[in-house]
Amino acid sequence: MGERAFSAIPVHERQTKPRKRGLTEIRGPYYTVVGRRYLEDLLELMSAYVDGLKFAGGSFALMPRERVKELIDLAHRNGVYVSTGGWVEYVLTRGPQAVEHYLAEAKALGFDIVELSCGFISMSTDDLLALIKKTLEAGLKPKPELGIQFGAGGATAAAELAAEGTRSAQWVISRARACLEAGAGIIMIESEGITESVTQWRTDVVSQIVEGLGLEHTMFEAADPAVFEWYVKNYGPDINLFVDHSQIVQLECLRSGIWGTKSSWGRVVSYRPG
Repeated sequence: MGERAFSAIPVHERQTKPRKRGLTEIRGPYYTVVGRRYLEDLLELMSAYVDGLKFAGGSFALMPRERVKELIDLAHRNGVYVSTGGWVEYVLTRGPQAVEHYLAEAKALGFDIVELSCGFISMSTDDLLALIKKTLEAGLKPKPELGIQFGAGGATAAAELAAEGTRSAQWVISRARACLEAGAGIIMIESEGITESVTQWRTDVVSQIVEGLGLEHTMFEAADPAVFEWYVKNYGPDINLFVDHSQIVQLECLRSGIWGTKSSWGRVVSYRPG
């Protein structure tokens, strides 16, 4: 990306890619189609602010193989890593051999990260750690997705999720620490039960997770603008966030401090001592 327009006017300057903080991962095709031409347009304008592209719901399994690789290659040319999203939950129900095929195909297509979600399924910590090891052996980066809400990750109604109950923040922290020790670099925190499908946000859970794991080891799913604005206001512009592809411009305007709502306007600042 070249010099930005209006460069004489200062904004909150963030780390350049590859970043270690303030990562933004965007959702690829799921709620809407994201093909090559759309992604080219998005990255032509905003590639400097997009760190990762995440497929969702196993959507790639319905697409022509060459089109999936085309999207992955396009992302890589723009310095964007690519994640599988949490389809491993489905693959696991097909047995260990299916997992082997899944990892091999992900590697062959050029995926960088295999997200290891378990919102829909019950899996022991030992099994999750074994899956992390298997992913590393395949030459891919494991990214566990953890949360307090069982049944998270789909389109389940809020009342149904509430009936399932929630886990404690300490459960998430303990499991996440084990995953990080096993070789995971970062943990995706699922939004359901925290800021999504709830009558009241569980900000207490967020603070416990941040205190227990640190911002550098966590990425929070921010399902709508009000959510990512809250994260930036409370934890600063360098928090790692996962948003929909349609929200990348709005999020980056907020991170850079150039726009926002009455609640955030003029409050996003940084200090970079010389």
